[in-house]
Amino acid sequence: MTAITTKDGSRIFYKDWGSKEVQPIVFSHGWPLSADAWDAQMVFFAQNGFRTIAHDRRSHGRSDQVWDGNTMDQYADDLAQLIETLDLHDVILVGHSTGGGEVTRYIGRHGTQRVAKIALIGAVPPLMLKTETNPGGLPISAFDAIREGTYTNRSQFFLDLTTPFYGFNREGAKIDEGLRQEFWREGMMGGLKGQLDSIRAFSESDFHEDLGKFDRPTLVLHGDDDQIVPIGASALETIKIVPGAVLKIYEGADHGLAQTHRDRFNADLLSFIRN
Repeated sequence: MTAITTKDGSRIFYKDWGSKEVQPIVFSHGWPLSADAWDAQMVFFAQNGFRTIAHDRRSHGRSDQVWDGNTMDQYADDLAQLIETLDLHDVILVGHSTGGGEVTRYIGRHGTQRVAKIALIGAVPPLMLKTETNPGGLPISAFDAIREGTYTNRSQFFLDLTTPFYGFNREGAKIDEGLRQEFWREGMMGGLKGQLDSIRAFSESDFHEDLGKFDRPTLVLHGDDDQIVPIGASALETIKIVPGAVLKIYEGADHGLAQTHRDRFNADLLSFIRN
């Protein structure tokens, strides 16, 4: 397996597909998944002339299951080390959900010297948690419930989570059992401790200052029926902070729109990158 070893000794697995001589796209996945969540996009964009790279976040997928360091700062530093180790330039960063937080914190901590464009997909910034200054966020009880479900019986919880994640609880929805099983498979590859830590990382990290450092073309794409990361406290707030950000809303779309709306999503992301 291809992997880098971070400064704290953790092995981070990654995939690297397509020609090494063309512009790279680096994909960051959501919780509790792995790089495999981006397989369809990696093939599509590699076939369209890009180098595609995706890694398993520490304690997820095939990367080391570490006890410490499951924080948004460390996720961003791992991403930076991957980009630097592969010596990538003019990178297009694409982050979904927690991966959107990872990409955003990377910009905040490491800047945009190696970055050409940024795409935040159903992403958690600027802040998921409801606070006095962020009244549109979700209450801590919502994240406590995720922690409880993950700790008590994560196998069943991950299966159950697919229902709102992909909008399978909406009228007329066609349940994709294969997609549910794939979500479960990716989730169960990760380490419980790291996944529990990650809940705090994606829900309580404040990305306002990080977003203020964006100075590259940015796409903010979100489903308006996202039941996991509600659009009001995320995408609609992010575009107020990032100068010139392009907002694209998929009406009626769920959180996992890269899978449920794959062809439309791939085409829209390709258009953003090429334009």
